[in-house]
Amino acid sequence: MLLGVNVDHVATLRQARKGTEPDPVRAAPLAILGGADGITIHLREDRRHIQDRDLKLLRKCISVELNLEMAATAEMIGIALKVKPDMVTLVPEKRAELTTEGGLNLKKNMKQIKKAVEMIQHRGIPVSLFINPSIADVEISKKIGAKMVEIHTGLYANAKSKIQLQELERVKKAVEKAIALGLTVNAGHGLNYTNVKKIAEIKELRGLYIGHSIISRAVFVGIERAVREMKKLIKEAKSKCKNQNAKLRKYFLAL
Repeated sequence: MLLGVNVDHVATLRQARKGTEPDPVRAAPLAILGGADGITIHLREDRRHIQDRDLKLLRKCISVELNLEMAATAEMIGIALKVKPDMVTLVPEKRAELTTEGGLNLKKNMKQIKKAVEMIQHRGIPVSLFINPSIADVEISKKIGAKMVEIHTGLYANAKSKIQLQELERVKKAVEKAIALGLTVNAGHGLNYTNVKKIAEIKELRGLYIGHSIISRAVFVGIERAVREMKKLIKEAKSKCKNQNAKLRKYFLAL
């Protein structure tokens, strides 16, 4: 399973002083050394953290997947077509929000999102839609023509006890539906060192996209180690799934 590391919050710290450090472009290679399979950045319309300069430099200097999160606006589509990241993830965006609060409203904005998907994918850039763990949203994503979806795990991450288990099931069902429709499936938002394993155990997932918890951990131990620790948890979860499947196969063969 791939791990995409979002370095937005390195830029958040930089922009607090409107200076030059810490630089997310310097953070990316360290994340890759720690095991990151990709780097994610969200170029917001208000440029509150990642700047155009960051996107251009990262496109030139990293060899792993560059995932550009962005709103489905004319400005952002133009930037994506010019810079050509390895993939684009369309996300909702509100000026007042601290972070992305949920998945795209596909029903309300279907025409706009469909147009964005068509324009970007026509240039050979795969598009992922950031959606809520909803069967209906998965089905609409397929109709829109996106190649991928990223299931929003925020409700799962923020819930506790039985409610968290219910949210986990919603995520699993959304993943299963997306796979059945031929979509590639990722997941992300709110995942941390405590709650990531249950999501990582979902074998159909292509990758997890994690940012805030890794950058928070990096404040104390450095970004390379923070990424390495997260990667280890994901690998352990996948190994657990393989062992369980092997035991089940052995059991049924013995019947």
